[in-house]
Amino acid sequence: MEKIIEPVSKELLIKELQAVGRVRKTNKAQNEIYIVTHHDSPNVMMEIGRLREITFRHAGGGTGKSFDIDDFDTSEHPYKQLLVWDPADQEIVGAYRFIKLKDAEFRNGKVIVATTELFEFSERFYKEFLPVTIELGRSWVQPAYQPSETVRKGLFTLDNLWDGLGAVVVDNPDQKYYYGKVTMYSDFDKEARDMIISFMHYYFPDKDNLVWPIHPINYTTDVKPFLEKLKGLDYKEGHAVLNKLVRERGENIPPLVNTYMNTSPIMRTFGTAGNPGFGNVEETGIMIAFADAYPPKRERHIGTYLKEKGMVH
Repeated sequence: MEKIIEPVSKELLIKELQAVGRVRKTNKAQNEIYIVTHHDSPNVMMEIGRLREITFRHAGGGTGKSFDIDDFDTSEHPYKQLLVWDPADQEIVGAYRFIKLKDAEFRNGKVIVATTELFEFSERFYKEFLPVTIELGRSWVQPAYQPSETVRKGLFTLDNLWDGLGAVVVDNPDQKYYYGKVTMYSDFDKEARDMIISFMHYYFPDKDNLVWPIHPINYTTDVKPFLEKLKGLDYKEGHAVLNKLVRERGENIPPLVNTYMNTSPIMRTFGTAGNPGFGNVEETGIMIAFADAYPPKRERHIGTYLKEKGMVH
């Protein structure tokens, strides 16, 4: 484990953020959304790398390096970094990185993105979905802004990030889907983990076999009795059952899993892969169509941005 680098000077961060310009204000907590790359904001990128490593180590993952930045962040056509900025404390609260799959590098007809080594894409995915899909990854919220640490600061952080994702939807009208993954750490209770993943497959299946893990991680416990309990239940009723059983195992459903499941009734779940290069975490692939998002979610994260831009009155 390398020692994590020192924080980047706030003056440098502010200078670069002012140069790229704010995308929008967040609905809650008076924060701001920015989108940067390594090329236009190298110091912001370095601070993201520092905070990423702190955050993932805190949760039991991480690269073990002094900061978490890889070739996808720094390549000629890099991932963009969508970040939440707290102007009062002058801190980066959390971030995603994203790329339009059609803009990524291709080798021998295969797209090269962060999930390529974990998941295989079907021919149908390449033809119908890839040109209109944005890959999301490396989602994080720094420990000081996580609800478990300070409720005041952390209450709206994920909501803030979704304000950013709503802006990306509006500003990329040629795109229809978000594809990405949710992470569970190796110390997560195995029975609770199997319940969560089987629940996702039960309510949000990938019936078309669009994407699958190259080295799948299968269930290590018997999920049949749990799935029996879900028979005849709608999503909301089933979620209440899942939540109760997971809590009984001393765990909580990861916030990001809940956020995705509560975004759209028509999500797809693609199976789970191990990620040995990242603290042996387990990654479950998912995809959401923008058009299928629940109306209140669309209004909160997309409608408010359209109003801010003066596109609706």
